[in-house]
Amino acid sequence: MNILQINSSARREGANSTRVANEVAARVLAANPAAKLSVRDLAADPVPVLDEAGLGALFTPADQRTADQAARVALYDALIAEVQAADVLVLGVPMYNFTVTAQFKNWIDAIARAGVTFRYTENGPEGLLKGKKVYVALARGGMYRGSELDTQVPYLKAVLGFLGMTDLHFIYAEGLNMGPEAAQKGFAQAAADLEAALA
Repeated sequence: MNILQINSSARREGANSTRVANEVAARVLAANPAAKLSVRDLAADPVPVLDEAGLGALFTPADQRTADQAARVALYDALIAEVQAADVLVLGVPMYNFTVTAQFKNWIDAIARAGVTFRYTENGPEGLLKGKKVYVALARGGMYRGSELDTQVPYLKAVLGFLGMTDLHFIYAEGLNMGPEAAQKGFAQAAADLEAALA
């Protein structure tokens, strides 16, 4: 089993989403001692925004790319290969201004590629990253679960599902900025969510 952990906080140290993701990965590893864990920290090793240069690199034939274009596509290829090789993904996803971080969105833009991780058919789009179990470790300062302000979960279900990843388990740590007691309850809820997901 290959486990891929993606930490998407803007902070390298002390991120609550990374704390929860670490716990998820540790529990999955404990249940599968022979598994291999790979960690990609998008704060320490950020993925560039999909800008005009990135699009130009992707749409330039391989034998005509400049060195910079070839390097950009090679990075995207490596990120895709990591996900393709993973049996389990653990995504550390904090809430910034009611959505995912720019770091996470850049990663999504890098791995979502027509003909590689999804394709369009006569019956509509088909995700090609199938057969993966995904644990999403959510960390929020307030309480948003099940509310109209939780735009993250619908987005994550949509984009990950579009890529073929439909076995999704959401682990919620909420109320983390509402005082010590609320934070303690938030982490306890995350632990309960994890137990249910692993059952």
